[in-house]
Amino acid sequence: LMNNGIGKHIVRFVLLVLLQVLVLNNMNLGGYINPYVYILFILLLPAGMNKSGVLILAFLTGITIDVFGNTPGLHAAATVFMAYFRPSILKLFFQNLEFSGNEEPGPSKVGLGGFFKYSLIMVFLHHSVLFSLEVLSLTNMLFTLYSILLSTLFTTFLIMIIVMFFSKRKT
Repeated sequence: LMNNGIGKHIVRFVLLVLLQVLVLNNMNLGGYINPYVYILFILLLPAGMNKSGVLILAFLTGITIDVFGNTPGLHAAATVFMAYFRPSILKLFFQNLEFSGNEEPGPSKVGLGGFFKYSLIMVFLHHSVLFSLEVLSLTNMLFTLYSILLSTLFTTFLIMIIVMFFSKRKT
């Protein structure tokens, strides 16, 4: 039973990384929008997973994107930052929900609206660090803020489409 869960996560990791590096990394919409849906891997890790495990997987996920995108450590830093706040964000939005051992904080558990809020905040945290590190200057602050906001909205939109497409329908 455990292997099925791990297998699902490995497949999800591979598919999201491939989508990111083969399609989305070559996409820049209007100069402001860069979607990074690979972070969905971290969003959907089991809610009860220990913090160290999540942080290690976040680092490995980010560094994988960094290797393919030639962005030394930027994605690793942003993904670890986001993962660090994950337990607090989950607690903030879903304190009334009980998550069993391997249960994911996906739409089937937290509802579409709940998943949207959770994703939006997590994507915003990730993108804020990523784009700030990318620029490392206050001179183009407005451009950076536009990029963060527009990319956050577009990434969250794509994540919602992916999740709705792949999530099990409640019957």
